[in-house]
Amino acid sequence: MLNFLLRRIGYGLLILLGVNLLTFFLFFTVNTPDDMARLNIGGKRVTQEQIDKWKAERGYDKPLYWNAARQGAERATDTIFWERSVSLFALDFGRSDARQAVNIGHEVKTRMWVSFQLALPIFVLQVIASTAFALLLVFFRHTRIDFWGVVLCVTMLSISALFYIIVGQYFFSRVLRLVPINGYAPGLDALKFLALPVVLSLLARLGTEARLYRALFLEEIGKDYVRTARAKGLAEHVVLMRHVLRNALIPIITSAGSYLPYVFLGSLVFESFFGIPGLGAFVIEAISGQDFAIVRTMVFLSALLYIASQALIDIVYTWVDPRVRLA
Repeated sequence: MLNFLLRRIGYGLLILLGVNLLTFFLFFTVNTPDDMARLNIGGKRVTQEQIDKWKAERGYDKPLYWNAARQGAERATDTIFWERSVSLFALDFGRSDARQAVNIGHEVKTRMWVSFQLALPIFVLQVIASTAFALLLVFFRHTRIDFWGVVLCVTMLSISALFYIIVGQYFFSRVLRLVPINGYAPGLDALKFLALPVVLSLLARLGTEARLYRALFLEEIGKDYVRTARAKGLAEHVVLMRHVLRNALIPIITSAGSYLPYVFLGSLVFESFFGIPGLGAFVIEAISGQDFAIVRTMVFLSALLYIASQALIDIVYTWVDPRVRLA
């Protein structure tokens, strides 16, 4: 296990370095520091003095890469790449390009827990609801319940999440007035603001997940160990819960684990439409405001959380299936 973790950490650092280099290269290939200054200052008549002042305030007046000594810098680390990209490995995110008063690290810590409050219930309820619905369809396989359940799944996965949001906000907020249409409040008051996006997100993903899990269960149900369990006289629901579900857990964990980074990073669409001040909304605001410092930070955090989630999934495999060994 220790060797596996050390190897994963090594691979993860290489991947993060590659993501960091690629992100930095793409950002400064598309936009030079002068272009970034013009975008943030705005207006058609931007003077060179204004551009130079903006760059000096944010540290973009330094060389981009390692040729700092040739360009007259005091040390090799006095470059934009070192201060803006290498510092991310120390979780030093710096300040926003558009708003110097905004500390990115503080915003990430604050907004992360807001996204967590939204995404964790979605994650847990999604796994439970999708698994239960898929087991129900398999239990009643080759019946009308199974047929219309599959039709419902296909219909649900064919509908855009935006449709659920628009209809849900109109019906539950404007017509029935059960919940606020958008906004957020801390503490227990957050429940009334988060209830609707949680339910709508659950509906938007239920069809896709339930159909996938149903296919996994149907594949397992035709195997020899299931026929042996039935031959011993076990009831069908016991066979499904004790044997089929247990042996189908690995692909379910893989599917569910891919959603883990979003538990902390939030949902871009739902946070934006419902005015929830999480990390998803933070990214949308940064993209709209051409704030490259925030976007680079979120790309780095996304890669970091994805690598960590994949390592966690592999460890969970060993708990679910004793035959799996981490060499």
